[in-house]
Amino acid sequence: MSTLKQQLKSDVIAHMKAGNKLALTTVRNVLGEIETKEKGGKTPVEFDDAQVTTILQKEAAKRRDTAVIYTEAGEHDRAAAEVSEAEVIEAYLPQPLSAAEAEAIVDAAITELENTEGKLSMRQMGLAMKPITAQIAGRFDGKAISEMVRKRLA
Repeated sequence: MSTLKQQLKSDVIAHMKAGNKLALTTVRNVLGEIETKEKGGKTPVEFDDAQVTTILQKEAAKRRDTAVIYTEAGEHDRAAAEVSEAEVIEAYLPQPLSAAEAEAIVDAAITELENTEGKLSMRQMGLAMKPITAQIAGRFDGKAISEMVRKRLA
């Protein structure tokens, strides 16, 4: 079991003991979503931290989008509840990287690859993206990373 999933399960108990109903129901809902996706294929799988993080990001984004819809409809109480749930979920996500930190990771990875492979071309963008994506893993926008790599290889 992934450590992030274990953390979520232990936090369910902690929120239950503390009487924190909002966090309790939010974490339970997220765990249910994770377990549904794990059992959803032909054969059940156990998600690792990267996959759990992806689900958490989607769940937080879903709640933020719903909050915007509620705000536009004048349902400010419901919007605030959705934002609160999103904040509970986002507490489990890794700290996002700044643009400078992401750029440094891109530069370091490409420099390392060029030392072993020689000068990289645009055709080898996938070769460069694989280690970069593994390092960044949901802490920065994938499209922006792709653009950084394109600029560096051009």
